[in-house]
Amino acid sequence: MGILGGTFDPIHFGHLRTAQEVGHAMGMEKVFLIPAASPPHKSGEPVTAFRHRLAMARLGVEPSDILEVLDLEGRRAGPSYSLDTLRQLKSQFGPTADICFMLGSDAFLDIRTWKGYEKLFDYAHFVLIPRPGYDIETLRDFIFALDASMEQTGEKDIYTMPSGNRVIICKSTLIDISATNIRRLAGSGQSITFLVPEAVRNYILEKGLYRAHGKS
Repeated sequence: MGILGGTFDPIHFGHLRTAQEVGHAMGMEKVFLIPAASPPHKSGEPVTAFRHRLAMARLGVEPSDILEVLDLEGRRAGPSYSLDTLRQLKSQFGPTADICFMLGSDAFLDIRTWKGYEKLFDYAHFVLIPRPGYDIETLRDFIFALDASMEQTGEKDIYTMPSGNRVIICKSTLIDISATNIRRLAGSGQSITFLVPEAVRNYILEKGLYRAHGKS
């Protein structure tokens, strides 16, 4: 299974296309999108209520054959640390569950700031999606710098951690959409058509989300 976490404020086609495309490319049975209830790296920044972000994520994945949304971080108190989420998933699906943690290369380059980041590789494979403007050679160098005992497999861009789990660079269609820009556009009354699924756009309009963002 794959998992893709994020604030999803709001979920957009960049999130959805990446999750769907990488999931199919790697033969995943399911890709779970997990909205963060209390994102630790966004402390001090205004974040839309979890119930709205969860609802939009569920609307966004409806057309997909493999995407599904889990609300487990919304049912857990405190900051939404990835380490706690991976432990919970292993407990929920069993110790033999093959979990692929999907994230953008930009987020991975900051992984040393994450809670217990060294232990993350004990619970899951990491699937890295290169982002626009990020040099892939820098990403490769960073992977090797994380652990001196990292081994490269016979396949390019697949690396094995001491835990036996792998770090995999998996390219996908680059859709450079910014949730920040979507909030700004929606707040100023401009169109967000073709940036988010129509059901998500309707939800934003119905609930009056992001109105304050147009005033900044």
